[in-house]
Amino acid sequence: MEKPKANDTASAIPVGSPSAKGVHRYAVNTEKSGEIIVTVQGDLSQQEKRAVFLTVHDLGTNHSSFEEFVNSACMIEIKERSCFIHIDVPGHADNAPNLADSFQFPSLQLLGEELVTVLDFLHVKYVIGVGEGAGANVLARFGLAHPSRCLGLILINVTGSAASVLDVFKTKFISWKGDEVGQSAEDFLLYHKFGYQLVGDNPDKEKIVSEFQSRLHSSLNSKNLKQYVKAFMSRKDLPLKNCKVDCLLITGIMSPYASVVEKLYKDLNKEKVTLLKVERAGDVLADAPAKVAQSILLFCKGQGLLTSVAMPGVDRNRAFSTSSSGSTEGSTGARRLSRGMSMEDYDKPNIRRLSVTINEQLPPIKK
Repeated sequence: MEKPKANDTASAIPVGSPSAKGVHRYAVNTEKSGEIIVTVQGDLSQQEKRAVFLTVHDLGTNHSSFEEFVNSACMIEIKERSCFIHIDVPGHADNAPNLADSFQFPSLQLLGEELVTVLDFLHVKYVIGVGEGAGANVLARFGLAHPSRCLGLILINVTGSAASVLDVFKTKFISWKGDEVGQSAEDFLLYHKFGYQLVGDNPDKEKIVSEFQSRLHSSLNSKNLKQYVKAFMSRKDLPLKNCKVDCLLITGIMSPYASVVEKLYKDLNKEKVTLLKVERAGDVLADAPAKVAQSILLFCKGQGLLTSVAMPGVDRNRAFSTSSSGSTEGSTGARRLSRGMSMEDYDKPNIRRLSVTINEQLPPIKK
């Protein structure tokens, strides 16, 4: 792949040395959203033969939440045949300095619209968007603004409506003490992230809280985090009804946003949107990574991507035994196979579809 070159609105430079094999970081300067740190896993020069994912993280974390998920055992085969572009929203890279007082933190709408700058700079044509919480809202807005660059959206705990009165009321009690996150702010972020997992006699409660607090205080800049929270609380309604790409909505039954996601799903076109509710899970990436990985694989197969990756429990030879008969796979119609087709050729994205323009103790958050 040609090395990224600067243009009028963006530039990218390596940030330090790669943290792991196949991982590179860039600082991308956008026109209206400031500097965005991008972590790339995988070889983008092979994007024609791979699925390319664009991820945006939730509140109280950064790209590391998705990087850890991608590196998990259940994602091995998907990772081998994919590239991942992880976004750190402004000021959320590890050990980031304070954002300038004069910096206007972007709205979720503006941030979503400007993500195309990252794709243009990295010379990436199409992506599957994967976002969680506030990041899911950002990616949904990206898909609405740039449907020709988006093959599909996988949205975890996405919120479709503007901040409710209860949401706004809660922020009145969030205290930000200097550069440290106040206790009430921690409580809000814990509830936002884990919900009902923190209620009752959950034996893992202390571990959940301890690990989250450790990350919150060690690598994230709390002053910058406050700006992302404010942007999330100031969000506008998400017109997902107008989305032209296929969407997979994922939520955990124990998530405080489960009812919000269900309400959003009821109002959408069922031909383009699928809902997955994961039992006994709040933070689905941590609680049920295998189920999320499986749903990602199924969704991608439906878009003509990752077609050579066998589903768990399916023998790989059997998966390819239909090649001689020329059978098809997935609702979009996978390409006919020949005996001489390699796995890499079989994994090449089928982008023909883009030529079509359509394509109990804690109170629940109000719908």
